[in-house]
Amino acid sequence: MTILSVYNNNPLIDGRQSDRAMLVRRGTQILLHDMRHAVLPELPLASGRRADLITISEKGEIWIIEIKTSIEDFRVDRKWPEYRLHCDRLFFATHKDVPLDIFPEECGLFLSDGYGAHMIREAPEHRLAPATRKSVTLNFSRAAAQRLMLAEWANGKPLATDDI
Repeated sequence: MTILSVYNNNPLIDGRQSDRAMLVRRGTQILLHDMRHAVLPELPLASGRRADLITISEKGEIWIIEIKTSIEDFRVDRKWPEYRLHCDRLFFATHKDVPLDIFPEECGLFLSDGYGAHMIREAPEHRLAPATRKSVTLNFSRAAAQRLMLAEWANGKPLATDDI
């Protein structure tokens, strides 16, 4: 039996995120799940960018959440306005050690502690065009199905529907 594998066979972990970012992500995902959103992390977008978190609500509204773990992280990343082209609402998510006043008012804001999150500010709505909504929804659906299959294969046994 192999003790060490150089291959990461967990499709839900890609190794690019810091431990702090993963904590922010986890708490935010818990809240979004409680809000009955379907959530996917790290979804590549048609623009070539990658959304930290993307969700689809029960009503079909698409949200993107950009995770920022420090002032410097926010200041050096200027690609976030491009995410508006792929969602109905754009949010930031962070933790208690980052000043909340650095985040733009035109975006929503989540504060996460890794065990949950609070919506500090709702994001204004900017509805997607129907063709863009269809494209993002199909991308989301296909990525979710692919990841579920890979998770099943990595686990070595079929996932029960209770696990979803």
